[in-house]
Amino acid sequence: MKRAPRDTEATSRRVTRRTLILGGGMAAMVTALGARMRYLGVEQADEFRLLAEENRINIRLIPPGRGLIQDRNGKLIAGNEQNYRVVITREDAGDVEAVLNRLSHILPMTAEDMADTLKEVKRNSPFVPITVADRLQWETFSRIAVNSPALPGVTPEVGLSRVYPRDLDFAHVVGYVGPVSEKDLEALEEPDPLLRIPKFQIGKIGVEKWLEDSLRGSAGTKRIEVNAVGRVMRELDRVEGVPGVDVQLTIDADVQNFVQARLGEESASCVVMDVQNGDILACVSSPSFNPNLFVRGISQTDFSALMEHDHRPLANKAVQGAYPPGSTFKMVTALAALADGKITSETRVRCPGYLESGSRRFHCWKHGGHGAVNLERGLAESCDVFFYDVAQRVGIDKIAEMGRKLGLGVRHDLPMSAISEGNMPDKAWKQERHKAEWRIGDTINASIGQGYVLASPLQLAVMTARIASGRMVKPRLVHAIDGRQIPAEEAESLALDGSTLRAVQNGMFAVMNGKSGTGRGSRIADDSLKMCGKSGTAQVRNFSSAERDGGIIANDRLPWKLRDHALFVGYAPAEAPRYAVSVVVEHGGGGSAVAGPIARDAILRAHFGTVPPLEAYPADQRGRMETLLKELHLRLPDGRLPDNPKV
Repeated sequence: MKRAPRDTEATSRRVTRRTLILGGGMAAMVTALGARMRYLGVEQADEFRLLAEENRINIRLIPPGRGLIQDRNGKLIAGNEQNYRVVITREDAGDVEAVLNRLSHILPMTAEDMADTLKEVKRNSPFVPITVADRLQWETFSRIAVNSPALPGVTPEVGLSRVYPRDLDFAHVVGYVGPVSEKDLEALEEPDPLLRIPKFQIGKIGVEKWLEDSLRGSAGTKRIEVNAVGRVMRELDRVEGVPGVDVQLTIDADVQNFVQARLGEESASCVVMDVQNGDILACVSSPSFNPNLFVRGISQTDFSALMEHDHRPLANKAVQGAYPPGSTFKMVTALAALADGKITSETRVRCPGYLESGSRRFHCWKHGGHGAVNLERGLAESCDVFFYDVAQRVGIDKIAEMGRKLGLGVRHDLPMSAISEGNMPDKAWKQERHKAEWRIGDTINASIGQGYVLASPLQLAVMTARIASGRMVKPRLVHAIDGRQIPAEEAESLALDGSTLRAVQNGMFAVMNGKSGTGRGSRIADDSLKMCGKSGTAQVRNFSSAERDGGIIANDRLPWKLRDHALFVGYAPAEAPRYAVSVVVEHGGGGSAVAGPIARDAILRAHFGTVPPLEAYPADQRGRMETLLKELHLRLPDGRLPDNPKV
């Protein structure tokens, strides 16, 4: 059947439209393919030519700069210095051992060094750069760079390494960094990829460890081009990481430095604290060590010397040490009894030189006794019998409750390692720990800070600050993070009656300024800066009856480890307390003679902001103090002379 002309014409128009649509689509496809081919063949020709010649593009992590640590005034405590190092990448090196042998002609390496590097290379992925050596001299570094064409997979790099410019002063507080260990990785659920970089360093102790997440920062990346033999051709692009944030501590570097020098070679510790806000101005443990040795890789000889030293330089005695507080604890006993109404400031106790309880006789330090003693005189002359009697009236549970209120037996939350909780025992504690009943003799021993009672210098400083202020001041070590100041917490009241606190404060004033006060030799002569304090002497051995009858052997005649610990706590000014201090000198002997003068000097340094003026000392001590202060400053790390022209 013949189609009508009209139908034929309509069909022809439909075919023509389809042809145009299909043709247009094909033309567009051809155009797109042509454009892509031009892009790949012309614009990307160089990159594909490099790939054709077996060049490869590697992506590597860039460690960020570690955050700085500064003192309260912005002085650098922990920083970063330029570090020339050499790394090797297994997938680019090929025969790693052969490359290391060639490198050894430029960079001296022992057989042990080479074996350690090979072991590290095998342990890690082929694309991970392994540090062969760091802290290189520029001459060695530049020779390696010049010879890099013959050293496939070897890359000279410029990075940053941790440095502690004030080394000894802040070793225990700030700590140090070291390479990430398997133990470090196991402690984390999802380790930061940075920690997988061989020899990447993280905080190991102190502030460096406890503020690691803030100080570390986050990694950057770089794309590098290497050729067939593993030589780095060029860096294609780089995305810098985010550096760690800076941390500012509450510590005053100059006060810390002064106290460190003042402790000298003693096995000792000292904490200076701002009574108003809890800022720790100095936290010193002596002797110290150089943390830079650990960053650079401490030798076995140096490490053994530190470990075997009888003064334990690696221990932070200021927060880790737990000592019998001795007579510095007598304020706790007194406050517990006053608060519970068991005594008043006028209550008198007769001291014949001992107190008998059951079949035991508990002695006072003064063989002939003190006679009739009230609270102020009991503190001023440190009469043991007064506190034996008072403790029996109030009981250990009330004493322990007061001790904890004053900060003893409590772990204070600071970013430092192994902070001691000390021990503030009560009846329940002994039952739980020793499965035994608490005895009256335990209470008597505890009343003068012996027996089961243990406290750290940090806790003793907190106790003193709370007695001085009447508030539950909390110690703090971090002043600001990333430039943002951290406000101090508002301290709650101790909820002690004003007369109760004044009775103990008056006793501490008499210790330093009374005619028969045990701390009078360490008093401050400036009337506007009168000091309140309490010395303590903690026994480390028991006295036999024969020794008591024949005379106690003097500390200076005993071997060092058998001598008593010397302690002292205090605050100043008496009328408007600003600074509290605690000092413990291990096996130092008498607290008033050994620890007291150190505490006074630390408070004076904090108060005056410079070397204490001689006028602050009693007239008969100024000549000796002038000599001591001159010698003291000659030993300071930066060699500064005193600012005070009279010293």
